[in-house]
Amino acid sequence: MEKIDGKILIGMLESGSSNLNNHKKDVDALNVFPVPDGDTGTNMSLTFTNGINEVRKNGSESLPVVAKTLSRGLLMGARGNSGVILSQIFRGFNQSVQGKEELTVADLSEAMLNGARLAYKAVMRPVEGTILTVIRESSDNAAAFVEANHECSIEEYMSCLTAEAEKSLAGTPELLPVLKEAHVVDSGGSGLLKIFEGFKAALDGKPFVESAKIETVREVKSEKASGYRTEYILEMNDAGMKSFNEDRIRKNLDRLGNKITLLIEDRIIKLRINTMMPGEILTMGQRYGEFKKVQVENIQDDLKPSIIIEEKPKKAEEKEYGIIATAAGAGIEKLFREYRTDVVVSGGQTMNPSTKDFCNAIAEVNARHIYILPNNSNIIMAAKQAADVTSGKDIIVLETRSIPQGLSACISFNPDASVDENTAQMKDAIANVRTGQVTYAIKDTTVDGREIHEGDYMGLFEKDIIVTSRDKLEASRALIDEMMDEDSEIVTLIRGKDATEEECTELEEYIRNNYEADVDVQDGGQPVYSFIIGVE
Repeated sequence: MEKIDGKILIGMLESGSSNLNNHKKDVDALNVFPVPDGDTGTNMSLTFTNGINEVRKNGSESLPVVAKTLSRGLLMGARGNSGVILSQIFRGFNQSVQGKEELTVADLSEAMLNGARLAYKAVMRPVEGTILTVIRESSDNAAAFVEANHECSIEEYMSCLTAEAEKSLAGTPELLPVLKEAHVVDSGGSGLLKIFEGFKAALDGKPFVESAKIETVREVKSEKASGYRTEYILEMNDAGMKSFNEDRIRKNLDRLGNKITLLIEDRIIKLRINTMMPGEILTMGQRYGEFKKVQVENIQDDLKPSIIIEEKPKKAEEKEYGIIATAAGAGIEKLFREYRTDVVVSGGQTMNPSTKDFCNAIAEVNARHIYILPNNSNIIMAAKQAADVTSGKDIIVLETRSIPQGLSACISFNPDASVDENTAQMKDAIANVRTGQVTYAIKDTTVDGREIHEGDYMGLFEKDIIVTSRDKLEASRALIDEMMDEDSEIVTLIRGKDATEEECTELEEYIRNNYEADVDVQDGGQPVYSFIIGVE
């Protein structure tokens, strides 16, 4: 094949998306840290699915239109750092192919090279041994192949690109010691390879399709959590209305979870389900349209809190300042609202919000200056991308990497101060917070020379695992001891879903008995982390 047109490109994209979706759990499992938040595959799958859905909805087979529609869909659907980088790769691809109804091998090669260039530009401090390395090395080496073989076919180019991506991925542990120690390759690079494999399969006439096999829920050894309450409100698009089959959906939902509430009203789907696979549920729903609200909560068998989905408030008159924060857990959301936050975007470790989620939040806040507090390092890029695509408002993304940092920033905000004064004060507050988190290991691994076993409780100080124990409170006390120093004045202790009031009280008394610091205890209700600890 000498050229590809829009129809062929759509086939490649569909195959790539299917292959990624079929293997997203394998990609998730490559997470270096053994915490229950390995979501790179899910993030990339949801991001790419959003792009494909937009292409389907548009219906055009014009190559420039397909590329532009895909790019926009990926941009708005981007979740997590991996999803944002993926969206930038295809943004660069789109820029390169505009005005071309067909692509030659040279055109395709240049488009992938431009995708790599834009992906690197999107990251302030690029790290080698990641998806960035895989896209750069594979596109560079495939371009060199084209230069040396001017008569090569599209199929030969894609075979080379895929082989070079596989080779680059295999080399990521040599560039990132943490990957080598954990005996894994980079998860983002693995997701990209799945897309390329799908492209190649389509060109070879054997495109991948989404697996019809729904995995049964496996018994979870850990007794700390029994799954995730997953809710969404979704508006079906025209294509979704045509393909939607309620009986088939209910059958698949029955195999994925329990305690199911499914309501269909015209174009609106409302779902609530308890499941071990929230990503699977969301991916299945996203095929039919656009999410209006998504909420994922970690649950326990003996805790059955009700969730109320609220109508969006009417837009108020324009004001000087607005604040948007990301949070998971009813108690933490309530805290942010008490501290002047206008919109709380649901999300955290187990489900990163998309660029569009932030754009929707921005649209709700009628203010001249809007602060966004991502409160998670894997959410910052999506927040910044939302700020970049928003016009007419002054959007300031403060790089909060934890809930305590976000809360401290809110507390230091002064509605009567200038933008410069507020930004400086909030940044100072963020820098003055140390964050610790207690969670449990979902697999056996080694991190920084520390041997970790499934079921161990881990104390994380900022990004580092500094203590492990089979006992939750022992790990929590050891973490606090590492965090505290003679200048520590305030400790914020936020209780998660899997921590009891008695455990929280015992930990509070430990702090009061051993340190001269004020202790503020909050019931956060957050998933994943038994305790979130902020020290100032």
